Amino acid sequence: MGVLDGKTALVTGGASGIGAATCALLAERGARVLVTDIDDTRGTAVAAALGDRAAYLHTDVTKEPDVADAVAEAVTRFGRLDCIVNNAGRVGAWTYLEDTSVEEWDASFAVLARSAFLGTKYAARVMREQGFGSIVNVSSVAGIRTGFGPHPYGAAKAAVLQLTRSAARELAEFTVRVNAVTPGGVATRIVGHGAGLEDAELDASVDAVRQGLRSFQPIPRAGEPDDIAQAIAHLASDDSAFVTGQNIVVDGGLTLGKSWPSNYAREARAASNRTASA
Repeated sequence: MGVLDGKTALVTGGASGIGAATCALLAERGARVLVTDIDDTRGTAVAAALGDRAAYLHTDVTKEPDVADAVAEAVTRFGRLDCIVNNAGRVGAWTYLEDTSVEEWDASFAVLARSAFLGTKYAARVMREQGFGSIVNVSSVAGIRTGFGPHPYGAAKAAVLQLTRSAARELAEFTVRVNAVTPGGVATRIVGHGAGLEDAELDASVDAVRQGLRSFQPIPRAGEPDDIAQAIAHLASDDSAFVTGQNIVVDGGLTLGKSWPSNYAREARAASNRTASA
């Protein structure tokens, strides 16, 4: 028996990275999953790999009718909606603030913040009537600390966290829970997109990102999509039935900052060794 047996989940941005890992883990634990994305080739493949526990639907999360249709499809196909994971994302261009265009700002907010709002809005209508449900919004360390993403990206991810809290307060009386998961540095294709790589380069870039992140976070390895999926699956399950309005940071300790004492001790030892060998 899986902890998600009998439950239905809808995952946006489910074609790759964190979204694909989340779809796979939710299905493994017993859920039926509606995979949504704009990458039809990858999204269809993710759903097909999960068998009759999953289906794929093309969904542009910046468009209200698409999100409304996705929620309706989950309910029509599977009879209910227990969890929605608002995961679809983009990094966008790294530019100085004065060089950031209004178009870039609006595009980031559309994919990151508007999509979370729309997913929450339409899932809440179903879940309020049901009297239960879990909404999980995927944020980023860029939403709680500076320097981890472009200005529009960080601002939009911070907006997702405030939406999570305000929606959780409104929906709690209906036993509808709203929580967020905040990843740190994770080896995914979206990181390659943020670095300006073309689609043909993205798969190869994931390994390069993985290597680079080894020294980037206190736990000396890159975050993997499954690390984030594990936290999402917990919030989707009844194991977290009394948890709402919370943000689970899954970042390998990245937001703890640099460990000055240990760095100092390491440098002191190196200096001592150099002196001894002189």
